Amino acid sequence: MNNYFRSHVDAMASYVPGEQPPRGTQIIKLNSNENPYPPSPVALAVLQNIDGERLRRYPEPFGEEFRQAASQVLGVPHDWIIVGNGSDELLNVVIRACAEPGRKVVYPMPTYVLYRTLTEAQAADITEIPYHEDYSFPLEELIAADGCVTFIASPNSPSGHVVSINDLRKLASQLSGVLVIDEAYTDFAQENALALVEEFENIIAIRTLSKGYSLAGLRLGFGVANPKLLQGLFKVKDSYNIDAIACAVGAAAITDQAYKNACVDKIKASRTQLATDLKKLGFRVWDSQTNFLLVQPPQRNAEYLYQKLKEQKILIRYFKQPELEDKLRITVGTDEQNHTLVQALSNLLETGD
Repeated sequence: MNNYFRSHVDAMASYVPGEQPPRGTQIIKLNSNENPYPPSPVALAVLQNIDGERLRRYPEPFGEEFRQAASQVLGVPHDWIIVGNGSDELLNVVIRACAEPGRKVVYPMPTYVLYRTLTEAQAADITEIPYHEDYSFPLEELIAADGCVTFIASPNSPSGHVVSINDLRKLASQLSGVLVIDEAYTDFAQENALALVEEFENIIAIRTLSKGYSLAGLRLGFGVANPKLLQGLFKVKDSYNIDAIACAVGAAAITDQAYKNACVDKIKASRTQLATDLKKLGFRVWDSQTNFLLVQPPQRNAEYLYQKLKEQKILIRYFKQPELEDKLRITVGTDEQNHTLVQALSNLLETGD
């Protein structure tokens, strides 16, 4: 058989996303941190009224309609914003622009495993620094590693914790490379790092409309950074990476902050209740500033519970990797979905079957 691929591509493992059951499947899906509520009615109205002329022509190459809307909402200049086909594309753009063989990409573990996949595809060196057992931030180790790119997910997945602004500020000030602050879950958090972008030209804060805005299927993310940093990223992005529909719908969604905030408030309340219910069952539950919980079953039989729930058409996330083999990540669903999950777990813990 012919070998068509570069040696490091042959050697790397593919990123494995959460299971996606076929549409129409009767299942409680709590494995991919999707928002359980529908998108903004304003955004849906834009989608339903897309003009065919917008589809005939190429879209604006920099997603200007969305940049202008995000600029107004966030209070940052529009030329400080880069738009991507999901935030994952922007993570890839940073790696393509900055990383190469012999240069290090650094991040603490456990975290979003796509960082490793993207780095391996670029054949850059990887330095993974373990989080402390309590998920306290390994600041000095990250500074010492001094990567060409350092990824920090804040809030982090799967732990749900936020890295303090002071730690991020100190890290940025000591790095010679780019600091990527991945804020995919920032809509559910008490603070964010956007102000640091104005202080440091080596920081890019990356966000998504998949979580807080209920638009995971749209694939729209954006980054905020100094134009000096963006100019290099624009060189390697695809020419028309944002389609016209995503740009128009995303602009409407980010403008409807009242709707997004109402949904986020419901999720936060449900998160608190779900954590309380799981603790009553004996689970260890880590504090979370996201739309999911990291939990440890009382019998540490995480894989068993994951499989049994799947048989009952309830999907949660299990990671078979170091530090996570005895834990589960559970997306916060509607109160009804959460109640069904808790009842199923209670029965499994009681009967062992």
